[in-house]
Amino acid sequence: MDSLMPTLNDLYKRGRMTWTEQGKGWISRPDEVLGALATDGFYECHRERAVSPRGPRPTEGAWDGVNPHTRSVASVTWTVRQAPEPPVVFIEIDGDAITRPAPTPAGR
Repeated sequence: MDSLMPTLNDLYKRGRMTWTEQGKGWISRPDEVLGALATDGFYECHRERAVSPRGPRPTEGAWDGVNPHTRSVASVTWTVRQAPEPPVVFIEIDGDAITRPAPTPAGR
């Protein structure tokens, strides 16, 4: 990894993003996923957060970004669950759900 900020694949390799069949999403911190997408070349276009009536913390959110070099569109939604359960993050790129890490070229 050349950058100080991890890519999505880096988060997966480091165990910071793990797939859950039960939730059909990724167990990860939304801010880490959004940072990784920025490292992967995506620029934020839109972000929303919903707050529960029971407290001031956001309980779910949505983010859209575009990579101007590839013209790909990324969409991320997340749900923050009751502690100690970690958030579940759902990632789509160009309308396809990301359910496993992208292949990396040999030697990386």
